[in-house]
Amino acid sequence: MPGPLTPGPMTPADSGRRTAIVIAIDGPAASGKGTLARRLAEHFGYAYFESGLLYRATALRLLRAGIDPADSDAAAAAAGDVTVADFADPELRHDETANAAGIVAAIPAVRAALIDVQRHFIANPPDRAVGVVMDGRDIGTVICPDADHKIFVDASLEVRAQRRLKELRERGVEGIESRVLQDMSARDARDRERRVAPLIPAGDAFLLDTTALDADAAFAAAVDHVGSQNTS
Repeated sequence: MPGPLTPGPMTPADSGRRTAIVIAIDGPAASGKGTLARRLAEHFGYAYFESGLLYRATALRLLRAGIDPADSDAAAAAAGDVTVADFADPELRHDETANAAGIVAAIPAVRAALIDVQRHFIANPPDRAVGVVMDGRDIGTVICPDADHKIFVDASLEVRAQRRLKELRERGVEGIESRVLQDMSARDARDRERRVAPLIPAGDAFLLDTTALDADAAFAAAVDHVGSQNTS
């Protein structure tokens, strides 16, 4: 029997029969995938789901309890209590939470515990939306491998670090370029090299390199891709 993170189509036992159109947006931090996913959801009138907040919510529960995010048993237990209602907590956006989320996201039991939340959203989008845009790192490979459209967004490490530094400064947080680059490189390594659900493009994903693209150009390329698939 396949394990909980084995890629495969969703079944009625998993989450109900899928009727919504699914656009899976995967990629590393600061690649532009979040901005792109939100714009696509608005453009098509689809529901939007930021799966990274599940791992941040798990990490935040541990941090508040004074528990090491690397404690796999505690992390799995915390993940089992997370719901989308946790997404409104402003502390999810803090850097400490983001760093801890990268640690808990590498724990297989945590990822397994959070699969059903994501698949339930796909099967039951809010407001009877006809489609969903799922933003994450393993949407097209694990969560919904039969997604209608898969886009893997990437950019060079240096460009992504510059984007994150700009974002921090706009929030009034003083960041050191070398430290931001180091932290991002470490997060990339955890995401790409973890044993389960590594950050890799699905074999049938559209690869969108945003190194030299602004948000508008990336959005236009994604819309063109989705449109070309719809008419092919």
